[in-house]
Amino acid sequence: MAGDRDDALVVGVDFGTLSGRAVVVRVRDGAELGTAVHEFRHGVLDRAMPDGTPLPPDWALQVPRDYVDVLRTAVPEAIKDAGADPAAVIGIGTDFTACTMIPTTTDGTPLCELPEFANNPHAYVKLWKHHAAQPQADRINQVAAARKEGWLPCYGGLISSEWEFAKGLQLLEEAPDVYAAMDHWVEAADWIVWQLTGTYVRNACTAGYKGIRQDGAYPSQDYLRELNPGFATFVRDKLDHPIGDLGDRAGTLTKLAAYWTGLPEGIAVAVGNVDAHVTAPAAQAVEPGRLVAIMGTSTCHVMNGAELREVPGMCGVVDGGIVPGLWGYEAGQSGVGDIFAWFTANQVPPEYHEAAAAAGISLHEHLTSLAARQKPGEHGLIALDWHSGNRSVLVDHELSGVVLGQTLATRPEDIYRALMEATAFGTRVIVEAFAEAGVPVTELVVAGGLVRNPLLMQIYADVTNLPLSTIRSAQGPALGSAMHAAVAAGAYDDIRAAAAAMGSVNSGVYRPIPENAAVYEKLYMEYADLHDHFGRGGNDVMHRLRALRRAAVAGR
Repeated sequence: MAGDRDDALVVGVDFGTLSGRAVVVRVRDGAELGTAVHEFRHGVLDRAMPDGTPLPPDWALQVPRDYVDVLRTAVPEAIKDAGADPAAVIGIGTDFTACTMIPTTTDGTPLCELPEFANNPHAYVKLWKHHAAQPQADRINQVAAARKEGWLPCYGGLISSEWEFAKGLQLLEEAPDVYAAMDHWVEAADWIVWQLTGTYVRNACTAGYKGIRQDGAYPSQDYLRELNPGFATFVRDKLDHPIGDLGDRAGTLTKLAAYWTGLPEGIAVAVGNVDAHVTAPAAQAVEPGRLVAIMGTSTCHVMNGAELREVPGMCGVVDGGIVPGLWGYEAGQSGVGDIFAWFTANQVPPEYHEAAAAAGISLHEHLTSLAARQKPGEHGLIALDWHSGNRSVLVDHELSGVVLGQTLATRPEDIYRALMEATAFGTRVIVEAFAEAGVPVTELVVAGGLVRNPLLMQIYADVTNLPLSTIRSAQGPALGSAMHAAVAAGAYDDIRAAAAAMGSVNSGVYRPIPENAAVYEKLYMEYADLHDHFGRGGNDVMHRLRALRRAAVAGR
């Protein structure tokens, strides 16, 4: 560790789907001294614009000033919670959901803040779970496959509708005036660093995983022109920008940002990063074989590999995408906690709410306690976890959820457990895809809010038949961002050194129960059959239903 200040602190800020969390961390040992959360005032705009204008299906927008409010509130509150002297803070790091895109002017002003675009939905932030660009993603994949584009295998053969190019092409084709006015198509991970430093630096992580940047290059103009003639110069005119490596210093804190945060002007600001990728070092998962599942509203799976392999349906593989010197692999599930939240909000009768309130626990805790009384297979159900589409390995956001086996005796806790198991089955699909491609998974490491559910964790261990470890930090992404801030400030030479000193993990706290694993092996075979039947062309009813829904909404 460079320097001799034992009291040196760093701040990590994790920007999630509904809120931003700041944590104050001691550099020498990773002790988390204080934290604060700020919920986004506008939340997720998935039904209507701020003015009440309805949004079409599959849209998910946000308001960028909600992000700045996190800097203005959560950071100073975390410092206060820690009882810390702001003068001891030597750096700040941030992470963001991805792929979350903001169209801006040349100085970084979001187009939604301009009067002429205030009521245009395309001028707002397109959140990671904005899935309305699926038709554009389909064309991106079809044209790339036909041309045998060399970068396509690095993304498992499929580019997601969640990513930069699909959303950018949707913007061009549905709102050409907004596209023309846009100077930069910016990842929110980079926009927030821009607000902190006054300098736009594009981070290597999102450029590689979400921006189709491989071997220092993006898709060619010829390819982009074939998608749409007006898209030919998308990279040159809207996307390309100098790249900052993970852990590097993007710049220093400006006077204005120091005023917002209460931190010293001039401290180091780390290059932006993605919530999942910063979490791996926080869980000390910096070597091959350890698959980190960051489980929240969705789940992102990341792991390091010593060799480059083509893994079908992955979100990408990037050289040094997580730590230098290794190939960083990413996969994911579009809905996990979101599915449980949807179920409790819409499918549970009043008496369950009343029982939870009487016991002084949440509805999730009540349902979990009831579901925990069951043995695997007892409820007689099997579910597909596609309520928000499928990110890996099918990369198809037109897919939808299924619960099979319901009878008049089925209870809410039965379905709740079946949905838990479905998400575990989805993770197993990803584990097996890695293994079959020559990237073996030897341990599952879980981070994120859902780690607090012991039943869910045991189900994951039983379904995957892997030892399951948990990160010790309650806020892994924010801790990981703080660790990158320590590297950017020069306190550690690299992220491996920071991980060794500041990260922590509870190893093997959940282990497969043999009798449970045997039943889940049978259930997984049923899940796999349904997965391939509905997801690989056996029956395209889900796509037809989506098309009918869009037509009905358009014809109102």
